[in-house]
Amino acid sequence: MDDEIVANLKSLSIDMINKAGSGHPGVALSAAPILYTVYANHMHINPKDPEWLGRDRFVLSAGHASSLLYSNLYMLDYLTLEDLKKFRQIGSLTPGHPEYGVTKGVDISTGPLGSGLASSVGMALALKHLKTKINIIDNYVYVLCGDGDLMEGVSYEASSLAGTLKLDNLIILYDSNNISLDGSTSMTFDEDVRERFDAMGFYTTIVHNGHSTGEIDKAIRRAKKSGLPSLIEVKTTIGAGSLLEGTNEVHGKPLTEKDIVQLKRKLKVKDEAFWTNDEAIKKYRDKVMTRSNKKYEEWQVQFNEYMNRKDIKNFLDRKIELNITENPFNEIVAEATRDSASKILNFLSDQSDLFFGGSADLASSTKTYLNGKGDFSKDNYSGSNIRFGVREHAMGAILNGIATVGYFPFGSTFFAFSDYLKPAMRMSALMNLPVTYIFTHDSIYVGEDGPTHQPIEQLSNVRSIPNMTVYRPADFKETLGTFITLTSLKKPNAVILTRQKVNQLKGTNPREIINGAYIVKKEKETANAIFIASGSEVALAINIASELEKDGYDIRVVSMPSVELFLKKPKNYIYNILKPGVKTFFIEASLGDELRRFVSNDKYLITLNSFGTSGKYEDVLESMNFSQEQIKQRIEKLL
Repeated sequence: MDDEIVANLKSLSIDMINKAGSGHPGVALSAAPILYTVYANHMHINPKDPEWLGRDRFVLSAGHASSLLYSNLYMLDYLTLEDLKKFRQIGSLTPGHPEYGVTKGVDISTGPLGSGLASSVGMALALKHLKTKINIIDNYVYVLCGDGDLMEGVSYEASSLAGTLKLDNLIILYDSNNISLDGSTSMTFDEDVRERFDAMGFYTTIVHNGHSTGEIDKAIRRAKKSGLPSLIEVKTTIGAGSLLEGTNEVHGKPLTEKDIVQLKRKLKVKDEAFWTNDEAIKKYRDKVMTRSNKKYEEWQVQFNEYMNRKDIKNFLDRKIELNITENPFNEIVAEATRDSASKILNFLSDQSDLFFGGSADLASSTKTYLNGKGDFSKDNYSGSNIRFGVREHAMGAILNGIATVGYFPFGSTFFAFSDYLKPAMRMSALMNLPVTYIFTHDSIYVGEDGPTHQPIEQLSNVRSIPNMTVYRPADFKETLGTFITLTSLKKPNAVILTRQKVNQLKGTNPREIINGAYIVKKEKETANAIFIASGSEVALAINIASELEKDGYDIRVVSMPSVELFLKKPKNYIYNILKPGVKTFFIEASLGDELRRFVSNDKYLITLNSFGTSGKYEDVLESMNFSQEQIKQRIEKLL
């Protein structure tokens, strides 16, 4: 049966690629025995309950092998044959690369190479943490990766942490064929991968015959007994059986008709498109489901004992209850919004175990440490503080993996370093995962650390990500409102916070954050102008407006903590806040190109278009024409 199913997996995959006119036959032909062995002998799954919490996870880090995964999911009753025929077509359940939330049986969208492997570390980490609350959790995370995944730095960032944490529920199967898209890996990648993973604390082994499902199976069984995260190198031939086998030419384009005919002859399958070996598929499905159903039924009986617990119900519903009937915080005069967020995060963590995360070795600066919750470590999987180390990109990818398990994870670093993890942020948004990115040191107010640490274009960058909600609160009240809002919306988001102290403003209101923008200082009679600002610049806008009132101007000031939420409001709300025909300015210490839609013309955009400089922040503001007096003079000329 093994050989028959592997042959049918290969032929269906080739048929899908041929019909679509695009795809990646090389990996489908080389890795079919690996994927089959994982599902046939190890995976616990349930197609009728694809979100079953007690299932094993499979991560196709080599996402271009999607045709192979879809063929397998068809055999296991997640997809139909018609779905396979619609491979890479608009609206199908079989897109070019697997997509989380689109195809049942796909546990995560992996995106760029390396991303899936890194996110799998987050899955394994989250399952270890969950096991301390639900003792019957004993799932494995299986990963199929290739040379390309292991060339990307993010895979090593994440694997290094996995080794440190001894995540023995993580098993990586490395399709090692020595070929990448442009040619032999001897030109770019000749290190000993297993020795590198040995050094990172992994159990490693090699399967010399990648066509042998028996050898692959034995290697996985050994890995499970190792007590360590595992890397199994499986030596394969890319495009095995094709006329182009062993070359980069078989990587990413359909096979010729001649090649398909001879390949199917070698595989001993019928030379007809989408032929299926129904008898073998039934045996395969029965084998997997007999094992999985037994586990599923036992698991459900045991899990019923946990269903009376409120924290477990909240976990399953992703429900965070913020019981703020009275203000639990002491009166605040002036503090950095990073300090405000620290108090709120700790309050949140006392209310719910769902909030779970850490920082890229900057908790003392980003103020995101959860007091009394312990560090997540190889000796304490119940800890709620994850020490990601200086690994921003991996942190983001790991957060995505954690979120797929059911948590509401957060990660933090300086805002200027957000560039390192934007690929992971994009994947959070693509999958609509409730990941919170906390960025502090949000502007040139950072001062002495200079231009390398002073964000300029970063705010525009994160706002440019579709489906990402960005919050830049002005004071404690807006920071509180930010966390109330983001926990209720359960969407990917970024929270941008100050390092410097800000005054608590009279007109701010936490309940208004859901609107994205609102009036914090109303005009007395008829507004001559509207000032919009976010973050620390809201106080600046109010101060300038108050000074201009002495000269007879009547100014409305609008706080816009979230551009995205404001733009989702009905037109009548938007027009009520930003009155058409009134001169409108936007004051923000960022590049701000995306803010043009709100102002009268580009002259009314009071933003920054050059990198910062090192010095005391007051001097930096002066040197960049962003002091209160300089902005006031610029506005006066326009008025």
